[in-house]
Amino acid sequence: MTDDLRARFEAEALPHFRAVFNVARRLTRRDEDAHDLTQEAFFRAYRKFDTFAPGTNCKAWLFTITYSLFVNRYHRDRRDPHVVPLDQHDEVPGRGSTDARHVPTPARAAVAADVETALAELPEEYRAAILLVDVEELSYEEAAAALGCPVGTIRSRLFRARKHLAASLRDYDMAHRRPR
Repeated sequence: MTDDLRARFEAEALPHFRAVFNVARRLTRRDEDAHDLTQEAFFRAYRKFDTFAPGTNCKAWLFTITYSLFVNRYHRDRRDPHVVPLDQHDEVPGRGSTDARHVPTPARAAVAADVETALAELPEEYRAAILLVDVEELSYEEAAAALGCPVGTIRSRLFRARKHLAASLRDYDMAHRRPR
């Protein structure tokens, strides 16, 4: 890779590292897996950066790579399942990581954790659509390109995902509502 191409990669791709990691964490539901997926995505993006079209959405391109790697890993893991020791436990996304600039109150942290849990309960294709469009603010067209499906499919997945989230969070609201 030339110095010019390396400098372009650092200027265009690296600023999206946190966004790619956040999507990876929500897809994989584990920080360790998200770190691996993010590292692999950036490694692949770095190797293939000469194919990136300047002036297009680098963030969407990185999400495309990340999602492709995630899906390939998911299918590989389904074919070759691995044994998890009983003493290991799954982490609930969003519960142990806080931004130093914004320390949430305990109530906000609890609500954020419940929203993350509701997101994690979505089927993978719905969760990916919500993350790319509603969280990362990609256009429907960019999300469709990243996920390799038609725009109509993105619209359908978003509708179903939002409906499911609304029902989950409405149930949460009713269960946690306090009398006035």
